[in-house]
Amino acid sequence: MTAIAEIFAPTGLALPRLRSAALPWAYLAPALLITLVWIYLPLIEAAKLSFYQWNMLPTSPQRFVGWDNYRNLLTLPDMSRAALNTVLYIVGLLPLSVLIPLAVAILTQDMTGRARGIYRSLIFVPMIVAPVVAAILWRWLLNDTHGLVNAGLEVLGFGPVGFLQDPDIALWTLVWITGWKLIGFSTLLLSAANATIAPSYIEAARMDGASRWQVIRDIRLPLLSPTILLLTMMTALFGAQWSFIYVNVLTGGGPLKSTTNVFFLMWDYGFKTLSAGWSAAAGILTFVTLAAVALLMLRLMKRLAVYDE
Repeated sequence: MTAIAEIFAPTGLALPRLRSAALPWAYLAPALLITLVWIYLPLIEAAKLSFYQWNMLPTSPQRFVGWDNYRNLLTLPDMSRAALNTVLYIVGLLPLSVLIPLAVAILTQDMTGRARGIYRSLIFVPMIVAPVVAAILWRWLLNDTHGLVNAGLEVLGFGPVGFLQDPDIALWTLVWITGWKLIGFSTLLLSAANATIAPSYIEAARMDGASRWQVIRDIRLPLLSPTILLLTMMTALFGAQWSFIYVNVLTGGGPLKSTTNVFFLMWDYGFKTLSAGWSAAAGILTFVTLAAVALLMLRLMKRLAVYDE
């Protein structure tokens, strides 16, 4: 009996260790499974589909074309225009999603009482408006014949402006609408980060004679840098994607392809022209490009962000 106990004793000791090692993975299993099913498997399928020509009909066979989809996309004028517009969307959104919310969060930090709650409510209201509802509202406001914005411009002595019809203005109109929706979220995030800064830092700086600008420059901005860089990365990765619903509802990529971007182009190839291979290839090109941008931004965050330790 003693010999048998000695043989099985190590197994008895290893079982609790095995359970403790497996317990975290058991908790993570649902999230990992959802990520695998809804993100990585579709990504693999999209990468596979990008090498085929298919019109998405179940009865139609998929024809292998190799790298032809990628070569055709890279030579298309529509793709180069959409890529340029994507960059313009991101650049145009950065002031609206980072700079203006940063200024608002800092300048209103000292507000107290009811005024602070009112300003936060007003600036956050656009965020809770459904995107399609916001698009319809702005289409009515910016109408060139009976919109309130053009009516106000006529009162001031200006002629009507084709905010959604002029190729030189339409893209920046959509940038403003997208940014209008994002300002509240970014301001809330920066206000929360600003509120976590220890008051002792501010008090010590003021006792040393620092002005308000010096406090902002030397204390607030460095300690807000992680949040600033996070919002910058989110805008770079998702800015053009956030604008998709407004492109689809308000302009349909026009006028003259002036508002299209790579996300709208993917949708257009996939669901209008039924060129699933082209849509998948455009998606993979976008994924690779944004993955490189994300890695670069993460390195910048590690190098430039200042943490209160």
